[in-house]
Amino acid sequence: MQAVKDKLHDMSEMRKVKSQAKAEEKAEKSIAKARMDVAHEVRLAKEAEAEMELHVAKAGQMVEREAAKNAPNKPNASGTNRDPAYHCTMATGNRSLDHGPADQAPPTINTAGITPSNTAQAPPVKKLF
Repeated sequence: MQAVKDKLHDMSEMRKVKSQAKAEEKAEKSIAKARMDVAHEVRLAKEAEAEMELHVAKAGQMVEREAAKNAPNKPNASGTNRDPAYHCTMATGNRSLDHGPADQAPPTINTAGITPSNTAQAPPVKKLF
């Protein structure tokens, strides 16, 4: 009778040890899965960051190309090809809004000293814009 009790006791102890081992293995697997998920998300984030940097670089190149297209051909006193009248066109894209204060008059050219080739009299001031 004692042998049967010992055998049953040993069997229950074995079940406990097996269940503990199984629980530890399950916990280790879940930790490993979590690490893999984190690594996967980190990889996706790095790829998205690289793609965004490429997108920003392309946008910068497009801005430079458009600025080069719109820059005047004659260099100014500083040696650059930028016309000071167009210094604010990037803000809103509307020169009339970005050019300066509303009460500021546009630049003018005095044509009073120029003699016209025909008999019609030229106006004294010609507006550029």
